[in-house]
Amino acid sequence: MPTTRTVCPTVAADADRPHASAGRALVAAVLGFFVITLDAVIVNVALPSIRNDVGGGITGLQWVVDGYTLMFAALLLSSGSLADRVGARRAFGVGVAIFALASVACGLAPNLGALVAARLFQGAAAAVMMPSSMALIGHAYPDPVRRGRAVAVWAMGGAVASSCGPVLGGLLTMLSWRLIFFINLPVAVAALILLARTRRSPHRRVPFDWPGQVSAVLAMGGLTYGAIEAGAAGFAAPRVIAAFAVAGVALAAFLAVQALRTHPMVPLDLFASRAATVSVVVGFAFVVGYYGLPFVMSLYLQQVRGLSALAVGAAFVPMMVIGAIVTPFSARITERIGTRALISTGLALMAAGLSILALAPASTPVWALAALMVPIGLSGPLVMPPMTAALLDAVPSHRAGVAGGVFNTSRQVGGALAVAVFGALLAQPSGFPHGLRTSLLIAAAAALAAAAASRLLRAALTATHPD
Repeated sequence: MPTTRTVCPTVAADADRPHASAGRALVAAVLGFFVITLDAVIVNVALPSIRNDVGGGITGLQWVVDGYTLMFAALLLSSGSLADRVGARRAFGVGVAIFALASVACGLAPNLGALVAARLFQGAAAAVMMPSSMALIGHAYPDPVRRGRAVAVWAMGGAVASSCGPVLGGLLTMLSWRLIFFINLPVAVAALILLARTRRSPHRRVPFDWPGQVSAVLAMGGLTYGAIEAGAAGFAAPRVIAAFAVAGVALAAFLAVQALRTHPMVPLDLFASRAATVSVVVGFAFVVGYYGLPFVMSLYLQQVRGLSALAVGAAFVPMMVIGAIVTPFSARITERIGTRALISTGLALMAAGLSILALAPASTPVWALAALMVPIGLSGPLVMPPMTAALLDAVPSHRAGVAGGVFNTSRQVGGALAVAVFGALLAQPSGFPHGLRTSLLIAAAAALAAAAASRLLRAALTATHPD
């Protein structure tokens, strides 16, 4: 006779707790990614209102945007290492708390200087949040298939923020530009409440790599500052040359320090993983096209085609919406056709879309240009979620933060350099249309090169065909 065993409710609850904890960690990470992306895009719409309220010229307003980007890029590597050392949950919580406080400071800023300073703190907090949110998911979902699906959900945070950011910014700015910062508070509070109910993340108690931290910040800060200033002053400006020189010397020092230290901030053997190396190439090239396109097309549609800011925003809606729609299904698609095939297909699609846009005649209707940008929007969910999941699968869990920091650093560098180089090309004497065409073809070539690099990923990274 079979015996009936009664399961104690407490034991059943304990058994279910890891799954519930993972779900809460995922939602917290999604909320964090949402506000990080939102604050990178929403402020652009409010710049005229900010100038009318607190004053400042074009340079000051540029730093309202670029101050966030500068600190974000400069501290990503350090923050990835921090997440592994203190634990992803603790690092993410600290980042969210600082981000919320900095958002309050932005909303209450009495003048432009205070606003720029608060934006610097926002960027620093975002740098802590980004790699730790990736590591949080890596720890919560050890199974590769479930992790891939979780990464697709996490990517939705960025996709939704990118899609709704300009519209939400416009609506809030109609009431007050300060609301674009205060809206972060309820999101941050919700993330912290969820985070408090998740399991602790593993961490490594190793000595802090101060030489590595300082040289990394100088390298990334110099490179990003040089790229930002090159867009306005040109690559021959003394401050731009000095910034790039600092970046080059600091990078050489960083690599030397990492090779010699017992506990480096970024272990160079991390790149023995083919996925880690490919992720750097793919992240850089993808952002060159994905963020470089809106930069050049926004200027083209306004300055050459004479569209209003609202009409330009409407032209980008199809591109953004298709990405938001497909992102939730990227994990399922990956499971069917494999990581390697999906990433290379997405990058090839981006290259084709950028090339067609570059060669489109000047008389092409705006609605047709909006349709031609859809393949670039579709490439987002085909490339970034599977590449992120492949990276997390390929590195040990205690290095998830460092891997995330390296990956996102390559993305930030790609975006900053794309804006700088494309801005310089648009200002050339050969004229705006020629600069636009050259910029788009450069982005297409970068996407094709990354597509070729993605083919180097081992078949073991595909979901259905392990080696």
